[in-house]
Amino acid sequence: MVFPCCKALIGSSCGNISGRSLNYMKLPEELQFIENARQPQKTTQVHMDGKLCVLTGATSGVGYQAARRLAKGGASLVLVCRNPYKAAQVQSELQQAYGNQVDVVQADFSCLDEVRSAAASLLASYAHIDVLINNAGLHNTHRTLTKEGFETVFCVNHLASFLLTRLLLDRMVASAPSRILQINSQGHRFCGLDLSDLNWQRRRYHGLQGYGASKVAQLLTVWELAERLQGTGVTINAMHPGEVRTNIGMNNGPVYRFYQHYLISWILKNPVISGEAIYYLAAAPEMAGVSGRFFNQTIDEKPAMHALDRELGKRVWMISEQATGLA
Repeated sequence: MVFPCCKALIGSSCGNISGRSLNYMKLPEELQFIENARQPQKTTQVHMDGKLCVLTGATSGVGYQAARRLAKGGASLVLVCRNPYKAAQVQSELQQAYGNQVDVVQADFSCLDEVRSAAASLLASYAHIDVLINNAGLHNTHRTLTKEGFETVFCVNHLASFLLTRLLLDRMVASAPSRILQINSQGHRFCGLDLSDLNWQRRRYHGLQGYGASKVAQLLTVWELAERLQGTGVTINAMHPGEVRTNIGMNNGPVYRFYQHYLISWILKNPVISGEAIYYLAAAPEMAGVSGRFFNQTIDEKPAMHALDRELGKRVWMISEQATGLA
C-alpha cells in the first residue's frame, strides 16, 4: 500500500530515486496499521429494529458512544456495567433520546463470580441475544490482583469477556444469525503474554505489556472460537476502536491523569468514530458471514504475528477454561 509522505520525508536525500518510486513505497507489514488508520472508514445506515444487543462497559468513552449509536439505530440494549449510578444515567439518557428499551445489569468484571451472575441474569431475562459486544476494559500501571487471585487487567480484559461469551454462547447459537464483537486494541502489539507467568510474579510489571498480554490472549481465543462456531450462524470478530479519547487508565492516579489530559488527549480523536465503527461491524449486512477477523475500526487488518500463533492459542484457550471454571 502506498505511503505518500515517505516522499516528503526522504526525497531530498535520495536524489537518484524517482518521485514515482517513492510514491509507491510500502510500509512494512507490521506497520500497516498506521496506514489503515488513515483509510476512509465504512458506515452503514441499516437499522437494527428488533435486535437485542448486550454491551459491556457502556458508561463512558468507546462503550458509551457505541451505546448511543446502537440506540440511534433502533436496537434494544442491555448495558452490563460496574457502576450502577452511571449506568442509570446512560439508560435514562438513551431512553429519552431514542425511546428504546435499555436495561442495566450490574457486574464488576474484576470478579468472575459477578460475571457468572450477570450471565445468569441475561439468560433468565432474554430469550434472544442478537449481538454481544465485549467492551469493558482496564489499564493499570501497577500490578494488582483480584480477590480471586488473577492479575487484574488480564482478568477484566480477557478472562471476564471469555467467560461471559462462553456462558451466553448457547443462547447466541439459538438466536443465530448473531454476532460477537471483542473490542480489542492495537495494544496487543505490546505483547507481554507469558503463559508460565500470567500473574507477573517473576517479571517486573509494565502497564503496557500487561495490557498487551490481555489483548493478545483475547485475540488468540477469537480465532479458536471462530473455528468452533463455523456452521452455527454465529460470528466473532475483534476490532481496534481507533486512537480516541477515553477514560481508560484514569484509575492510575493524578500524574497519569495530568499526562493523559494535558499531553495526550489533544492528539486523540472523538470516540464518536468508535461508536460508528462498532455499529458497522454489528449491523452491516456485508458483515453477516465474516468471522475470525481483526479490524482497525472497519478496515480488515492483519494483527501482530505473535497474536496469530494457533498452537499458543490452543494453550490460552485451555488455560482460560481452567481459570474461569469452564473446564
